[in-house]
Amino acid sequence: MEERANLMNMMKLSIKILIQSALSLGRTLDSDFPPLQQFFVVLEHCLKHGLKVKKTFIGQNKSFFGPLELVEKLCPEASDIATSVKNLPELKTAVGRGRAWLYLALMQKKLADYLKVLLDHKHLLSEFYEPDALMMEEEGAVIVGLLVGLNVIDANLCLKGEDLDSQVGVIDFSLYLKETQDSDGKQDGGITAVLDQKHYVEELNRHLSCTVADLQNKIDCLEKTNSKLQEELAAATDRIGSLQEEQQQLKQQNELIRERSEKSVEVTKEDTKVELDTYKQSRQGLDEMYSDVWKQLKEEKKIRLLFKIHRAIAKITGIIAETQFVYGVFWVLSLTYGYVAVTRNSLCKELEKELELQIGMKTEMEIAMKLLEKDTHEKQDTLVALRQQLEEVKAINLQMFHKSQNAECSLQQKTEAISSFEGKTNEMMSSMKRMEERLQQAEKARQAAEERCNKMKQELAGRLDLCRQQMAQLDSKCSTLEKELKSEKEQRQTLQKELHQEKDATTLLKTELQQMEGLKKELRKLQDEKQQLKKVREEQEQALQEMGLHLSQSKLKMEDIKEVNKALKGHTWLKDDEATHCKQCKKEFSISRRKHHCRNCGDIFCNTCSSNELALPSYPKPVRVCDNCHTLLLQQCSSNSS
Repeated sequence: MEERANLMNMMKLSIKILIQSALSLGRTLDSDFPPLQQFFVVLEHCLKHGLKVKKTFIGQNKSFFGPLELVEKLCPEASDIATSVKNLPELKTAVGRGRAWLYLALMQKKLADYLKVLLDHKHLLSEFYEPDALMMEEEGAVIVGLLVGLNVIDANLCLKGEDLDSQVGVIDFSLYLKETQDSDGKQDGGITAVLDQKHYVEELNRHLSCTVADLQNKIDCLEKTNSKLQEELAAATDRIGSLQEEQQQLKQQNELIRERSEKSVEVTKEDTKVELDTYKQSRQGLDEMYSDVWKQLKEEKKIRLLFKIHRAIAKITGIIAETQFVYGVFWVLSLTYGYVAVTRNSLCKELEKELELQIGMKTEMEIAMKLLEKDTHEKQDTLVALRQQLEEVKAINLQMFHKSQNAECSLQQKTEAISSFEGKTNEMMSSMKRMEERLQQAEKARQAAEERCNKMKQELAGRLDLCRQQMAQLDSKCSTLEKELKSEKEQRQTLQKELHQEKDATTLLKTELQQMEGLKKELRKLQDEKQQLKKVREEQEQALQEMGLHLSQSKLKMEDIKEVNKALKGHTWLKDDEATHCKQCKKEFSISRRKHHCRNCGDIFCNTCSSNELALPSYPKPVRVCDNCHTLLLQQCSSNSS
């Protein structure tokens, strides 16, 4: 804890002295400038605090270049620095590469941004730092906030020719003592306050510009994605059309193949039925022939047995031939035997002929059976092949069906997305058309009002001319009457008569005067109508102004941002040393009660009085805000929304 506090105080002093010296020298510094060298030494000590030791085959390695290499992965803008550091041939150690990386980041005025990116990913830093390290605690965030002030400085550092590997980083306290003795307290306080405010405002402006650039990039990305989706939709529609055509062709081919296969199967079934019928008939005839032949063979066997018996009898008769009785019997037997032999020979010949015919018929039937078996096997093979073809066609149809379903699903999704985009565009176009129609109607009403005003003016001018002419006629009449009065003074009697006539004329004149008063009243009414028309025109102009306000919402948002910037310029960023008590609850700060800055007003509060978080225009994420600013900002948001 003491090490972290000491390093943070040294960092504050080094940044303060560096900014003061840069102001005195015109804000351009070289690598030989002592305060800049001391700043890099202190920053190196801060980055080395709490580093874990990594064991390798060569030995133990403890370098701060490892966490700096993570910036390239987290922030793609830092890839130029990493490549330029790797391409420097003079650097051979990790310490030298880390120092070169810090030099280049300071020259780019993005050192605070890169370190802030590292602090936002502390789960990655835990691989390199201990839990109590400076970069893992709140002091690291304070140092990053102090480094924002260095964006005012222009550094011109030359890396070629410098031995960054063998430099010894030793803090020179004499420099800080001299600077603190020479500088006046009041001047230091004023300059630091001005610089803090200026840096704070510059940081806010930079964050605002970054947010505007991000919004523009998002709009460009959305337009590109919309165009890509439209192109993909067109390609998908083309593909779906081609797939549908192919599907129709395949369906037609499948129908033709099915018809042909069904016809061939029917023909083969009919052929097999006919052949089976013929085979059965021939088999029955052969069975009958075989039974007849078998019967004839049995009879022949019986006859042969009888022949053998006769031979035995003949032998016996030969022995007893001497006797006459035997001779007579033998004679009878010989006669019977001759008759039997003749009949037997004829029967044997007939049987042999029939056997030869049956054997020939049997061989022919066997040949026919073999041919029939071959035909049946071939037809079975063709049936199996046709079934396989049908299964393949069915599988192809299923694949095509699944593909068409997938294509239809993707088409439906894309059509839904396009319909949503088209609906939004149509709504925008309809709102724009409505606004244009309202503008045109307002312009037409204004033109009609102007035309009415012009007509009323012309009518009033004509009536005024008529009144003037009548007045001139009356004047001429009055002059003639005066002349007549002068001429008729001599003749009083005639004058009295004429006086009566003149009284009648005066009554007529009075009636004409009353008519003139009626005309004046009409003039007043016309003037009132004119004022009413002016009011209508003013209301229409106000409506036009409101329409212009609706159309210029983006300009109003930019003006609101400018007003927020102006309001933020009025707030001052209070230093940690200037506050000893909380501004709201007036409690004294201690080790348990920490100091926290309000990101809106810049004052210092305790944790309980600044526990709220809100998204400010200068910060993309929600940041710490005090209770008063929280209520004020919520009221502003509610008023803006109403």
